[in-house]
Amino acid sequence: MNNPYTALMPITQRPDKLFVEGRGSWLLDSSGNRYLDFVQGWAVNALGHCHPAVVEALQQQAARLINPSPAFYNQPMLELAERLTTHSHFDEVFFTNSGAEANEGAIKLARKWGALHKQGASRIITFEHGFHGRTLATMAASGKPGWDALFAPRTPGFTKVPYNDADAVAAAIDTETVAILLEPIQGEAGVIPAETGFVRALQALCTKHDLLLIFDEVQTGMGRTGSLFACQQLAVEPDIMTLGKGIGGGVPLAALLTTHDISCFAPGDQGGTFNGNPLCCAAGLAVIDTLLAPGFMEQVRDTANYLEHRLKQLSGEQGLGEVRGQGLLLALDTTPLNAPVIAARAFEKGLMLNAPRPHTLRFMPALTVTTAEIDEMITLLKQTISTPETTA
Repeated sequence: MNNPYTALMPITQRPDKLFVEGRGSWLLDSSGNRYLDFVQGWAVNALGHCHPAVVEALQQQAARLINPSPAFYNQPMLELAERLTTHSHFDEVFFTNSGAEANEGAIKLARKWGALHKQGASRIITFEHGFHGRTLATMAASGKPGWDALFAPRTPGFTKVPYNDADAVAAAIDTETVAILLEPIQGEAGVIPAETGFVRALQALCTKHDLLLIFDEVQTGMGRTGSLFACQQLAVEPDIMTLGKGIGGGVPLAALLTTHDISCFAPGDQGGTFNGNPLCCAAGLAVIDTLLAPGFMEQVRDTANYLEHRLKQLSGEQGLGEVRGQGLLLALDTTPLNAPVIAARAFEKGLMLNAPRPHTLRFMPALTVTTAEIDEMITLLKQTISTPETTA
């Protein structure tokens, strides 16, 4: 019998494990081994694996209507759009299937707006080490090292500047500039938060030069940083915002939000076969209604403070570096230890962590993670760090 794993394209290095079940912060493989998951699909499972509210919403909607086509209205689509606009400063929503697709839509919307209102201006300022997706345009917008030469010719129209450097942004603005696109916390760069003064300076520059401010909240949105959206804590109002990952609680769902003043797509400019389908939007409703329930976000903030405290405590005990980030999107500087080796060794002990940089561990647990699970994670991580193979 052929090895079934060879039927999949090797687009990532997957461990030789087959996961068959998940509950909350835990995964179970086909051999019965349990794993404490502090990655959650890169912050996708906002409520953890198979949260009852998401499961129930999917079951009920699947039995009723799965996809009537995005050419027609459906009830979950309308309700989710209403929730998102009611609890933000935005007026309109376009649903997509992935964060990259939402960011692609944001780029298209900004360029269409530039064509109509800025004499055809189309260039977008983005940031070194930023990450916006894996389509051709979002890869070109990203500042991920090594991507410049991939899949040439590269999509033009993006100017890269250093993150948290408002002077560099100001110097890069010219008559061809239409927008500034950034993550409020650069995830793939190692969880690097935008400074409040920097973001407010960007909004001032956009006002001065009539530019659009675009927030990529694919990873930071939907409660991840302790508020529904990260922009709310920064006290800025971007013109366009993208959501993904956590919005669907594990199912493929993302969104592009903007105001009536900026919205300028004409029928046929934007679309997608599965966009806004009721099955995924029903899951999105379950997620956002859970986040908006009384006391839920307060609990997220309390748990986030506890995780940050335990990581700082561990870092001090082990002689490691800073803990940075916000809410339940945190990073530990592991210098002088090798973070990818730590993540690999931790996996062998039943702990799932992510190492986006050679000396950075990223923590993205479920928003429902408990303090007891955080304590167990710290214990397993401490055991892992104590092994000599992690030094590098």
